[in-house]
Amino acid sequence: MLLEIPEVLSKAQVAQFRERIDAAEWVDGNVTSGHQSALAKKNLQLPEHSRVAREIGDLIQDALSANALFISAALPLKVFPPLFNRYGVGQQFGTHVDNAIRYLRGTSFRIRSDLSATLFLSEPEDYDGGELSIEDTYGVQRVKLAAGHMVLYPSSSLHHVTPVTRGERVSSFFWMQSMVRDDGQRSLLFQLDANIQKLSLSRGGKDPEVIGLTGVYHNLLRMWADS
Repeated sequence: MLLEIPEVLSKAQVAQFRERIDAAEWVDGNVTSGHQSALAKKNLQLPEHSRVAREIGDLIQDALSANALFISAALPLKVFPPLFNRYGVGQQFGTHVDNAIRYLRGTSFRIRSDLSATLFLSEPEDYDGGELSIEDTYGVQRVKLAAGHMVLYPSSSLHHVTPVTRGERVSSFFWMQSMVRDDGQRSLLFQLDANIQKLSLSRGGKDPEVIGLTGVYHNLLRMWADS
């Protein structure tokens, strides 16, 4: 399932975050690459243990925890601390699959990457190229969103970032381990939850059918989830 999540951050938050990260020290993006990615990746990145990256990453995680659409779609168990990258003219990231297991250097923290996310921190009119191209069951999807908006997609997907030909593309990226490992099961739960919410708004939360479907949702989640 590929899902666009609007307004994870407000425009004011984006501006504040950009002021801080733009002034930070950037390094070669291959500091977090596996062997396959290192052959295809050409960009800059904030170091994982950068104080600015940690502080802004914590604020992004706070925003995610308050976003009902993200929680419903991802059913997150663990979120890898957000990282930050920057693509200038001529930079790109060739086709790759994200590593199945992500480790936070110097700690015991690790996750299985079920879902990947890109949170855009540049407005689309500020750069040419730089689209996130994701291969899913419906073909190749090209994503270039407004600043503060995010795309969520299976980490198993082949994807790449097209070359930037003008301007600069800045974003945050990270991975999640979901309580529900299987993407098909997670998609069904998301669809069921969305329709329960619509019925609840039209009929009220005490409607017998709404209560019954809510029970089905939680029983399926109980059957499929690891916590």
